[in-house]
Amino acid sequence: MHLKPNVVDELSADVLVVGAGTGGTAAALQAARRGAKTILVSEFPWLGGMLTSAGVSAPDGNELAAFQTGIWGAFLRSLHQRQKGGLDNGWVSFFTYDPRIGNQIFTDWVQHLPNLQWISGQVPLEVLQQGNRVTGIRFADFTVRAHLTLDATELGDVIALAEVPHRWSWEFQREWGEPSAPIGPNTFTQRYPVQAPTWVVIMQDYGADAVAPEIPAPPLDNPAQFAGAWDNYGPERFLNYGRLPFNRFMINWPLRGNDYGNRLDRLIESETARDEFLQEASGHTQSFARFIQMQLGGRYGLAEHIFPESLTGNRAIQNQSTAYALHPYYRESRRLQGLVTVREQDILPMVAGRVASLQTDSAGQVTAIALGNYANDHHYTDTGEPDMASLPLQPKSLRWGGRYTGTPFTIPYGSLIPAQTDGLLVCEKNISVSHIANGATRLQPVVMGIGQAAGMAAALCVERGCQPRDLPVRILQEALLTEPTAPAAIIPLFNLTPDHPEWLHWQRYYLDRPDAYPADGDCPLPSVVTHHSSASSPRQTTFTGIFHWHAPQDYTITLTTPTEISPQSWTLVTLQPEVDRKLQTCLTGQPLTVWGHLNQAGNWLLVEAIS
Repeated sequence: MHLKPNVVDELSADVLVVGAGTGGTAAALQAARRGAKTILVSEFPWLGGMLTSAGVSAPDGNELAAFQTGIWGAFLRSLHQRQKGGLDNGWVSFFTYDPRIGNQIFTDWVQHLPNLQWISGQVPLEVLQQGNRVTGIRFADFTVRAHLTLDATELGDVIALAEVPHRWSWEFQREWGEPSAPIGPNTFTQRYPVQAPTWVVIMQDYGADAVAPEIPAPPLDNPAQFAGAWDNYGPERFLNYGRLPFNRFMINWPLRGNDYGNRLDRLIESETARDEFLQEASGHTQSFARFIQMQLGGRYGLAEHIFPESLTGNRAIQNQSTAYALHPYYRESRRLQGLVTVREQDILPMVAGRVASLQTDSAGQVTAIALGNYANDHHYTDTGEPDMASLPLQPKSLRWGGRYTGTPFTIPYGSLIPAQTDGLLVCEKNISVSHIANGATRLQPVVMGIGQAAGMAAALCVERGCQPRDLPVRILQEALLTEPTAPAAIIPLFNLTPDHPEWLHWQRYYLDRPDAYPADGDCPLPSVVTHHSSASSPRQTTFTGIFHWHAPQDYTITLTTPTEISPQSWTLVTLQPEVDRKLQTCLTGQPLTVWGHLNQAGNWLLVEAIS
């Protein structure tokens, strides 16, 4: 149920979620689905954060069929049901979609739950506490008291208001011995205390014979700063990076594009300083959009009627076109000092392995509650500085399914729990994580998994009358694995999709026997595995051609049918474990029949099944 503020002066709930971004939306859904009386309070009128209101409708990570689980997997399946033309449109992601559809999915889910009350247009002003326990939040028009409060704000505002110990900026090698951490402060770490956000804009191709309305120049317009933005890519590939259906483009470009990193400390200095940053960041994106139009032609303009026309509490973009996202895509936040901190070592592959080690507590119990598999991706707006050259990140990418993906890793439960404060969990980019490791834990599917786990943990704490630090992690893991609506994987296994009959067995097996977890990420299964569908695409075409092996996990096919596109060559990629296994056995020159679909933007054939 979606209510406007000022309904009553004081509300009560089992679980209060502050912020309706990617993690907060998942947390509220999961807490309510478990039966907890839940209140979700958001600043913005859309649900989903990075996936919707921030405009990043081309999510990264957890793309393999085996990792499409929990609320993340359910979201992908719902997108496919609602979006005409499928999701494989651009080349930065296998899933690109209209952000309005993503918001509507979350809205429908929230409104379906009678014990979930959503209030928009409010930000936290004061944290209510009794001793070391958070008991609620005061907003402008009302107060909410709750057994558990979850900080799901984009910048960790609740932990700051509560004066819960947290981190901002870099940690150096003496802190945890992270291999990629700098030895000490330098000009680069001082200039970029956190990763640069991006204010996304959605652009439209109006057609070769059309002229789109001219994009006005912002007060500070400096087109020279964007010169060479798509060098080495070309205009078409640049636009297709985040191609959406119906000739629209998500503009989230890191190379002389709309990342903005000028005086980032303003984000947490004061409301006035933050507003100043937001004004500059939105103007920077407007300037980039105008540059694109001036360079590539008047057929390219701002998309219409994408985001709401205005919103409460964010003066920076009022009165602008609805092509601009409601708020920036924040890549980094204040970061909690929790019971456990995720470090770079925790996300890197085992020696001679393809997966990170499973973290355990002093009793040998696996502490994982969510998983991710993205590379460690950092964004700064001037990577040409000399000090940056001394900060190469340790590699965690690998080839799988004919393409690059990332080393799977897990998120420990303790990274959601403050070291000393009770009554509080975090469930966004504000988990207890190092600046270096944040580059992998910040991605949308990972944060959604963190949110689902936090919401489940909060509801279980209400049921058991305990605090998060006292909740046995095995109870939480079992609840996530057996969740009726959207069961979530905890152990990363490349070769086991969530609808496989042995999926639950092997999840439990490695939770109970972490020493047996295989370094290659494959569990023992019969050599013949029945095809299991994922969210990659429900629409398939038959293709035949000649297979070519170029290197391990590097394949192409020269098509013979359909005849209208033969004899073109396409890269073969897949998200399906059984297809990946079969491709590895193919020989150069052999005829091959596959089912899937073509992606013109990425020049690949996404294979769903193989003969």
